[in-house]
Amino acid sequence: MEKVLVLIKPDGVERALVGKIIARFEDCGLKVVALKMLKPTKAMVEKHYTDDENWLVSVGLKTKQSYLEKGIEVKETEREIGMRIRQMLIKGLTDGPIVAFVLEGNSAAEISRKIAGGTEPRKADPSSIRGMYASDSYSLADSKQRPVRNLVHVSENAAIAESEIRIWFSEKELHEYTRADEGSQYG
Repeated sequence: MEKVLVLIKPDGVERALVGKIIARFEDCGLKVVALKMLKPTKAMVEKHYTDDENWLVSVGLKTKQSYLEKGIEVKETEREIGMRIRQMLIKGLTDGPIVAFVLEGNSAAEISRKIAGGTEPRKADPSSIRGMYASDSYSLADSKQRPVRNLVHVSENAAIAESEIRIWFSEKELHEYTRADEGSQYG
């Protein structure tokens, strides 16, 4: 069993989707082992979206390629684009209250990312959280100079989840219990 961090971003909280979003994860057998609502500080979110060189360049490269495919000339370096995107993500996550929770289950990160859907809502599978409840796009977000409003953050994998969970939860905030259906789910 692995754990994964999920953050319902301010746009999900403001749209009163908290219950629906949590239910989608629970319905497939994932177990909520920690949960809280908070207004993140900039310092907390800066730890979450680190200024890791590899991440910055990777995000910048993907963004630059996307712009080039649209015929948009880009003068910034990949790192500069990554830094700009990081600042938008930090601002987006500190714009209002969020709901942070930890899920536990078999392949929790992989399954949670499928349930959440692709990061660009307009291209996300229509049965996913983002595909069902959001319609934002990278091009609209870029034109408004803001991050894409895609409702949730889900840890990329179990290793990243471990470090992200430590940012948002203390060890004593994580709980162990048995779901009533665990035997039939994993037995």
